[in-house]
Amino acid sequence: MITLIKEIRSLKGNSKGIFFILAFRTSHIFTKNIIVKLLGFPVRILYKIIIQWILGIDIDDSTKIGHGFNVFHGQGLIINRSTIIGNNVTIRQNTTIGNAKSNGGSPIINDNVEIGANSVIIGNITIGKNSVIAAGSVVVKNVQENVIVAGNPAHFIKYIKLK
Repeated sequence: MITLIKEIRSLKGNSKGIFFILAFRTSHIFTKNIIVKLLGFPVRILYKIIIQWILGIDIDDSTKIGHGFNVFHGQGLIINRSTIIGNNVTIRQNTTIGNAKSNGGSPIINDNVEIGANSVIIGNITIGKNSVIAAGSVVVKNVQENVIVAGNPAHFIKYIKLK
């Protein structure tokens, strides 16, 4: 509960992000086992209708997402349920994260990653901590820690100096 309050405070001014994270975290509670899934069925249906169908944020409520997740704008956002997202990750609109082929591996996004609008991250790859994926990038290979990548296909731009 305290973590959720901190998460909401960090999203101050981002009402759509706050609404999404509250809905996601609530629905995610009901994904643990069959009994809890049955009890939470109405909540999960409401999540799918409002978040996925109306807002256009296609993130399954069973996706593993760390705290501090930040969605800006959210429209056109698609994240495969097998994707693992670390703490303090920011994602912008029209981004796709998933597998390159049916039943293929999905990305692992580590902590403190910024993902720009209109990006595509696909395949069994890892995005390193403290990295930035520039807007419009297509990422199909692993990304090191503390770097900026951009382009199609994404390539190294520069190292990020940590404070």
